[in-house]
Amino acid sequence: MDPVPTSECGKTYRKLKNKMAMVTGKNSGIGRAVAYDFAKEGACVVIVYYDEERDAKETAKRIEELGGRYLLIQGDLKYSGFAKYCVDKIIEYFGKIDVLVNNHGVQFVQRSILDISYEQLEFIFKNNVFSFFYLIQYALPYMKKGGSIINTTSVTAYEGNKDLMDYSATKGAMVALARSLSLSLAEKGIRVNGVAPGPIWTPLIPASYSSKEVATFGKKTAHVPMDRAGQPCEVSPCYVFLASDDSAYMTGQALHPNGGTMVGS
Repeated sequence: MDPVPTSECGKTYRKLKNKMAMVTGKNSGIGRAVAYDFAKEGACVVIVYYDEERDAKETAKRIEELGGRYLLIQGDLKYSGFAKYCVDKIIEYFGKIDVLVNNHGVQFVQRSILDISYEQLEFIFKNNVFSFFYLIQYALPYMKKGGSIINTTSVTAYEGNKDLMDYSATKGAMVALARSLSLSLAEKGIRVNGVAPGPIWTPLIPASYSSKEVATFGKKTAHVPMDRAGQPCEVSPCYVFLASDDSAYMTGQALHPNGGTMVGS
């Protein structure tokens, strides 16, 4: 063939060396696993958390043990002013933003749409959708060619969930956002993708469901062929891939670490 296909791009481990990555979300689930993997791959990690002080300190301690650099920022991303504060702080400390991982989210089990109050609906969209827009809007001016934005969506965006209707709607919005924003930023060389986890064992699960439901979480009754819930560390490599140059030809896409559930991509 002329030219010969390139089969090796000269990449090595430490795939995120000298990268500055911002990761939002609880520090004891997927967000923590992503922070650890990013640190192992050489990135400086900024962790934005709500109020989980003990979890944040444990995460920071482990990043130190891994030889990584970090910055912790506490606050409420539902407010645009705090999103701006986060970005300003990152630029002050590190001077750039290479990777933005929007991972934070909340869910509330309701058996009927009639039980979803206006207050709950407003709260979940402010937390799971509006805040993603705020962070992207403030971070984007500092992102350059090669930058990566990764939004955490969910298998519920593709399958739906009868008990998580408002949550599923917010996660569907993240799929549409990644697809639309990727088209907008392609010429600038900034990629936008998503990760759509299936049932993953995080503190959000026992906080959301009854003990009986927790006992069967991730089983085949939930349409998971692998018959178990996934672990955060089984999801985090997806973020490393999407943050690194290994995924340089991917934008507007979603990865599906979900235990084998077949979904339309």
